Amino acid sequence: MLSPLSLPLLGRDKWPDYTIHGAPDHMKGWLSTVCPQTKLTMTDFGEILKTVGDFGRFQKCLVLLISLASPSMGFHMFSQLFMVMHVPHHCDTSWIHEISPNLTKEQQLNLTIPRKTSGSYKECHMYTPVDQGMDSILEYGLNSTETCQKGWVYPSEQEPTLVTQFDLVCDRKKLSDISQSIYMLGLLLGALISGSLSDRIGRRPVTLLSMLMMGAFGVGAAFAPNIYVYMALRCLVGFAVSGCTISTVALGTEWVGVSYRTHTVAVSHCCFSIGQMALAGLAYGVRNWKLLQIAGSAPIFGLFFYIWVLPESARWLVMKGKIEDAKKLLQKAASVNKQSIPPELLDQMTPEKKGKSGNILDLFRKPHLRKSTLIMCYAWFVNSLVYYGLSLNVGSFGLDIYLAQLVFGAVEIPARFGCIFLLQWFGRKKCQGCFLLLGGAMCLIMTGIPKGTQQVPGVQPNLPGTWSNLPVVVTTLAVIGKFAITASLYTSYVYCAELFPTLLRQTGLGLCSMSARVGGMISPLISLLDKYRPAISMVILGSTPVIAGILCFLLPETCGKELQDHTEAAVASQRSCENVNGSYEVGHLKLKEDNQDFGHTRSTRF
Repeated sequence: MLSPLSLPLLGRDKWPDYTIHGAPDHMKGWLSTVCPQTKLTMTDFGEILKTVGDFGRFQKCLVLLISLASPSMGFHMFSQLFMVMHVPHHCDTSWIHEISPNLTKEQQLNLTIPRKTSGSYKECHMYTPVDQGMDSILEYGLNSTETCQKGWVYPSEQEPTLVTQFDLVCDRKKLSDISQSIYMLGLLLGALISGSLSDRIGRRPVTLLSMLMMGAFGVGAAFAPNIYVYMALRCLVGFAVSGCTISTVALGTEWVGVSYRTHTVAVSHCCFSIGQMALAGLAYGVRNWKLLQIAGSAPIFGLFFYIWVLPESARWLVMKGKIEDAKKLLQKAASVNKQSIPPELLDQMTPEKKGKSGNILDLFRKPHLRKSTLIMCYAWFVNSLVYYGLSLNVGSFGLDIYLAQLVFGAVEIPARFGCIFLLQWFGRKKCQGCFLLLGGAMCLIMTGIPKGTQQVPGVQPNLPGTWSNLPVVVTTLAVIGKFAITASLYTSYVYCAELFPTLLRQTGLGLCSMSARVGGMISPLISLLDKYRPAISMVILGSTPVIAGILCFLLPETCGKELQDHTEAAVASQRSCENVNGSYEVGHLKLKEDNQDFGHTRSTRF
C-alpha cells in the first residue's frame, strides 16, 4: 500500500519525476516539499501567486498605478468633440471693400451674402464678385452665387478651435469626422502591433513607451501646422492608447488571482470613465483648443516615476525563461504583502513548454465554433459602433454639451460594476442579448423624435441636426442606451473568453477586438449620412444592436460551466509526462505504485 506519508520512505531514486499540472492544492504543497524533482509549470504559477497573495497590498498598488493613466486615455478618446463645435461663419467677401471701403459690416453682408429662408445668412455661399461700381450693385443687386473662394470669417471674440484653425466648415467639415476615424485607425494598428510586441519584449516596456508616445504626440498635435499633420499625430496617439490599454490590462490581470481579474479590469475601465467626466470640466474651463490639447496630454508626463516603480509581469518573465528575475519580483511582492514564499517552491519553477498553437482558420472549421465566432465578432462590432456613435454625438442631443458629457461619463461606472453581479445572477447569454436589445431600442425610439432647428443656448446654435425640441427626453434615452451598450461591451469581454477553447482563446479575442476597432472607425463616418436623411445614422445605431441581441440568444450559456481546457496541446502534455512509476492527467493527479491510486479532480472555472 502506498500512502502520501510513505512515499519518502521509498528513497529518492524511486520517486516519480512529476510535473504538477492541475493537482489539488494540498497535493501540490505536499509534493513540493517531499519531491525536489517536482517542477512547477506556468499552469501552476497561480499557486505561487496564492502564496504571495491574490490581491494584497502589492497588487492594489499595481492596480492603482496602471489606473492612473486611464483618465488620459478617456481624454484623448473624446477631446476632439469640444474642439470641433459649431462656430458661426460666412464667406470672406472683402473684395467689395475695393469698390467701397466705407461699408459697415452689416452693409457688406447684406450686399455679398445670400440669406436662407429663415432669414439668416448662408454660411457656405456668397454672391459672385463683379467689376461694377457701387451704384450699379445697389441698383441691380447681385444674383449669381458661388461657394466661398477666399476662406471664411469667424467672430472676432471666438476662442481658437480646430474649426477656425483649419477651416473645418462647409465642404471641409467632413475632415473632422475623418480625423476621428483616423484616430480609430490608430487604435486598430495599436491592437495589431502592441499585443505581439508586449508578448515579445514585455508588458512594462510597452506600457512605458506607450505613455511616452501618448504624451509626446498628444502635445505635438497642438502645434500641428495643418489638419493632415494633426490627423497623423492623432493616429499615433490612438496607437499609443491602444498599446497602453493592452499592456496595462495584461500586467494587472497577470499579477492578481483569477477571482480578482474582473475587478481589476472594472477599476481600470472606471478610471477611463472618470477621465471622460474630467474632460467635461476641463473643456468648459479651457476653450482654446491648443491649450486644451496640452492640458489633457501633458499630465501623463507626471507618471515618469513609473520607470522606477512599475514592475514587470512575473508570469511573463517565467514564460520567457527569466526565472531569476521572476523570483526576485515574487519575493518583493510577497514582502510587500507581508507573506513568505518557501524557497523550495521558487526553485521548482520552470517555463512551460509550448504546445501546438491555433490559428484563425481553426475558428471556422467546426460548426459550433464558427457560429460563436461570427456572432461574437458581430456583437463586438456593434458594441463599438453604437458606443462611439452615441458618445461622439453627445453635442446633438439638445442639452448643454458639457453637462451631457459629464453624465455620459458617469453612467459608465454603475454599468461596469453592475455587470459583476448581473452576470452571476442572470448568466452571460441573457445579459449580452438583453443589453444589446435595450441599447438598440433606445436608439430606435430616438428616431421617432423630430430634430429641431431652434437655438440651444451656449451650445450649437441653429443646427438642423440637433434634438432641440425635447432635449431632456432625448438625452435620457441616449443615457439609457449608453448604459446598456457599456454593460454589453463589458459582458462581451467575459463571455468571449469563456466561449473559445484555451487553444484558440487569444486568437478569438484578437479577432473580436479587430471587429470592434473596425466598428469604431466606421462610427464617426455614419453621421455623414444624415445630410441625406436626418434619421439614417440613428436607425443604423438602433437596428444593428437589435439584430445582434437576437443572435446572441443562439449562443450557449457559459456561466458556472468549465472552460474548454481539454485541447490537443493538453493531451500531448499528458503523454509526455507519463513514466513507469507515475502518470499524469489533465486536472487529475495519480500516483501509481503497487496498483494503488491516489487521485483528485479539479474543475477550472472562469
